[in-house]
Amino acid sequence: MAVPRFVRGGAAAAKGRLPNIVIILTDDQGYADVGVFGAKGFETPNLDRLAGEGIRFTNFYVAAPSCTPSRAALMTGCYPQRVSLPNVIGPKANIGINDSEVTIAEMLKPLGYATACYGKWHLGHHRPFLPTRHGFDDYFGLPYSNDMWPKHPEQPAGYPDLPLIEGEKIVERNPDQTKLTTWYTERAVRFIEKNEDRPFFLYVPHSMPHVPLHVSNKFKGKSEQGMYGDVIMEIDWSVGQILSALKRNGLDEDTLVLFCSDNGPWLSYGDHAGSAGPLREGKGTTWDGGQREPTILRWNGKIPAGAVCHEPAMTIDVLPTIAALVGAELPANKIDGLDIWPLVSGDANAKSPHEALFFYRSNNLEAVRSGKWKLHFPHSYRTLAGRAGGTGGIPAKYSQAKTALALFDLENDIGEKHNVAAEHPEIVKRLTAIGKRFDQELKANIRPPGRVSAQEKR
Repeated sequence: MAVPRFVRGGAAAAKGRLPNIVIILTDDQGYADVGVFGAKGFETPNLDRLAGEGIRFTNFYVAAPSCTPSRAALMTGCYPQRVSLPNVIGPKANIGINDSEVTIAEMLKPLGYATACYGKWHLGHHRPFLPTRHGFDDYFGLPYSNDMWPKHPEQPAGYPDLPLIEGEKIVERNPDQTKLTTWYTERAVRFIEKNEDRPFFLYVPHSMPHVPLHVSNKFKGKSEQGMYGDVIMEIDWSVGQILSALKRNGLDEDTLVLFCSDNGPWLSYGDHAGSAGPLREGKGTTWDGGQREPTILRWNGKIPAGAVCHEPAMTIDVLPTIAALVGAELPANKIDGLDIWPLVSGDANAKSPHEALFFYRSNNLEAVRSGKWKLHFPHSYRTLAGRAGGTGGIPAKYSQAKTALALFDLENDIGEKHNVAAEHPEIVKRLTAIGKRFDQELKANIRPPGRVSAQEKR
């Protein structure tokens, strides 16, 4: 096993202790839904402080524009197509994460880490797929999206009662969603306090701000923006509670904290959706509004305060970066992510280790980014086409649009508005070849999802 690059300071170092890892993942939060990324109508003082004490990534992507595949990529370091989780799965699905895939938690367990997941899992709801079967000591939360219940605004008959799970047991159905953010936060804080003397991995994938929006009385009506702003303010409070617990237990200099969203805003929900700011489109599309996320990392003493990174990176890089930091063995299966610690640590000369990043919707390669260039292959996409989104939790209807082969210079055209393919045929040719080569390799090496038998169904 490799020698850890860092060990915890002070008395902890004498015990050979390793750094704690905290990942906070929100659901459908847009690129511009954090103060330092341009939020309007609400404030996020704790996230802004996190950015001020760490590094903010302006070109950080998730590996898919929807819930399940995005989370699969984060947990495994693979494009979700490689692990056969390219689409959102729901309560009728019989698939989930395969036992042969190694999650971040499973990678860290052999090194003595305590592990917990509090929030939305969405990698399978049957017992073989739950966090407790994939490296997590403790789990509490929803197994899939909070709108997959009988109160769905468009398909009320399409979903069973929504289960709230503790460990592997359903403890409540159709829970009071105004309490979810508080419940997840309280458990996260207790976990930190319980494990202050050992390395831990804490994963907090919030159910919010995915619709239906719910907020506790602590923040109801507190923002100028309305319900969505209230929800983000409560998430910011949650971040503050976690940061306070770390500080109270003397763990600030021993803990890497990562904040990100799982995909862009669900724009059809209008006043119940977030904002992608200057980016094009939102959730469900491979335009940057669907996959470029507000991302912040902090590790006091290891990451320079107030730093900004403009290099492209992706959630597939989280697992291998953590592995390099703690000396964990990488999974035996092929992964797609790379170690981005030089970027995270604020090395001014560091460049993205990726020749290119790839943007899939379902199993279709729709775009490739290399450096400042992003090439979209011809594909259809959903759009509001300039129309307003819905109100009060009822979505507007998308229309379908198509893009031709299109090249964008994201340094000068963050909104992907000006197709410069005709001016740069050599870039188009190069990115087309890179995309074709990667797509062929990936599809020749797809691994199966996990499947449940009739006896294993919940």
